[in-house]
Amino acid sequence: MTAHIYQFQTLNVDVSADGVARVEVNRPEALNAYNTQTWTDIGRCFEQIKHDGAVRSVVLSASGRMFTAGLDLKEALTGPLGKRPDSGDDAARRGYYHRLFILKFQAAISTIEDCDKPVIAAIHGACIGIGIDVISACDIRVASADAYFMVKEVDIGMAADVGTLQRLPKVVGNNSWVRDVCYTARKVSAKEALDVGLLSRVLPSREEAMAVAVDTAKAIAAKSPVAIASTKHLLNYSRDHSVREGLEYTALWNTLAHNSHDMAVAVMSSLKKQQAQFPNL
Repeated sequence: MTAHIYQFQTLNVDVSADGVARVEVNRPEALNAYNTQTWTDIGRCFEQIKHDGAVRSVVLSASGRMFTAGLDLKEALTGPLGKRPDSGDDAARRGYYHRLFILKFQAAISTIEDCDKPVIAAIHGACIGIGIDVISACDIRVASADAYFMVKEVDIGMAADVGTLQRLPKVVGNNSWVRDVCYTARKVSAKEALDVGLLSRVLPSREEAMAVAVDTAKAIAAKSPVAIASTKHLLNYSRDHSVREGLEYTALWNTLAHNSHDMAVAVMSSLKKQQAQFPNL
């Protein structure tokens, strides 16, 4: 199989021999604010990762002094968000294309969730606005103690529209807290984010948070890729359906997945007390 090449204007991507992809948002001069190129790169990158059998897990991080300052407002002022209605424009026609723009933006961020490889967000410093959209689409979130979080969209006169309002309530399971932070745009510390379940761990430093994220990704990468991809897919499906629907769908899914040789390899390795070795997807 031909090795995948990852080249993006706003991302650094590296895939290690053990199957861990490290994706780093790299716009430090703009505090990693997301412009159109950034979210386009995110979408293309995770779509590529989904189809790359050599990748088994992903760590998503950012360069510079923070995870992200949010949306690139300088660019936004010249785009659809910054345009004032013109009395000569047809609102329905203008709205039709603006909706398509939002849907394209949503789809790019959703590739993180739709990617069958687990994605671990390693967060440091500020994680503002679209940063919440991004990390709520990830599977696991760890952060350094200096990290903080803000659902900032109401402060620029809009509702969050690329995932926060849909995913955050299901991530933390506390509707009152979600409405609090979304209505007030207040600053949430790493400790508070840990307490409500947004984070699974908080580490003293950025380096330690990254190390934990990579170690977790390596542990996942050592498992059967069929089992991991199946587990992520079924968790996502069950989250959005009833228990009965989830069970019925899982039964159907596993009629195929149980045919994998990985089950026999895992059982035999366990009996022999050896580390199982699984082929790529």
